[in-house]
Amino acid sequence: MSETYDLYQQGRAHLRKGRAAQATVALEKAKRREPQKASIREALGIAYLRIQRYEEAEAEFRVMLELSPDDHYAHYALGRALEKQGKQAEANGHYKLASSLRPQNEHYASRILDLDRDVDDPDTSE
Repeated sequence: MSETYDLYQQGRAHLRKGRAAQATVALEKAKRREPQKASIREALGIAYLRIQRYEEAEAEFRVMLELSPDDHYAHYALGRALEKQGKQAEANGHYKLASSLRPQNEHYASRILDLDRDVDDPDTSE
């Protein structure tokens, strides 16, 4: 196994155990070694979301979409990062793209409905 793969697996193990901050250490090292690996970018973006580093999560998911524009999960996760930063309209666009790429995923569709309701009626937002 390569050292990069070992770092990636270490980061994923930390994520599974709920240690997102620790996961970022290994995943950032892995990313420096292989910046074009979408799997590393995804795991790092998830870790950033979990520790509320939304701008960094946004950056990781944007790179994922440069690497793979039709990645439904990257659109969804980018939407989450944007929504957490108060960028509801842009987030909703990515939720809609995620839902159109994976229409059987009810969770994606529910985010669109929730966000549309929040945008239409700001008094009901979280």
